[in-house]
Amino acid sequence: MATGLQRNVSSPHPIPPVALPSAVKVRGLTRRFGPREVLQDLDLDIAPGEFVALLGASGCGKSTLLRILADLDREFVGDVEVPRRRAVAFQAPRLLPWKTVWRNVVLGLPGGDRKQALAALDEVGIGHRAEQWPKVLSGGEAQRASLARALVRQPDLLLLDEPFAALDALTRIKAQELVGELWQRHGCAILLVTHDVEEAVLLSDRVLVMKDGVIAHEERIDLPRPRDVADPVVAATRGRLLDWLGVRHGTHGNS
Repeated sequence: MATGLQRNVSSPHPIPPVALPSAVKVRGLTRRFGPREVLQDLDLDIAPGEFVALLGASGCGKSTLLRILADLDREFVGDVEVPRRRAVAFQAPRLLPWKTVWRNVVLGLPGGDRKQALAALDEVGIGHRAEQWPKVLSGGEAQRASLARALVRQPDLLLLDEPFAALDALTRIKAQELVGELWQRHGCAILLVTHDVEEAVLLSDRVLVMKDGVIAHEERIDLPRPRDVADPVVAATRGRLLDWLGVRHGTHGNS
């Protein structure tokens, strides 16, 4: 993995990049929308190469945090340091229908060419669709194209905002396996925003539960990969997280 270069995105003036021990370092992050405080003095660290999953109820601030880390939202208070090289894949693939798949992959990439696009598309298993129009792709293929567009930028930080939510169950499992393989191959840090507790446990090194604009709970997943949903440790971890989310009869989600 290339060395990460960070900058403070809370400042309107770029500062010289400095090497930091974290891929992501957030301190005192607060974001308001009118009178509503969505993020409240939030702290977060993600190590280089770490896979972190972020869970939480709708409206708890997960996607707001991701957009700030992606530099898509600058209206906040606090310090946020992220790698200069980062990429985002959203729930909707957001492919331009008037451009072929390979041109979508290198869209906005300085010096991006067909060879780079094909290499990325081959890596996600759809190199044969390079010359197709996005409208003929299946949902799974479109999401793979979105991942290729992120990977071709060789990010030190990959931000995934519920990228599998719109996929059917079988396609989702395959996409999860692909992301796990790509992460191990590329070694970039990943922040995955998801509502799927099982997905978070199977893929990540660490699961964070967000509640009322802060990180309310952290669960480290010290299990070898690939992981099995039938593993009693996986099931127990999933149960604890569901308690914190208030889905089961546990008390944490209602505290």
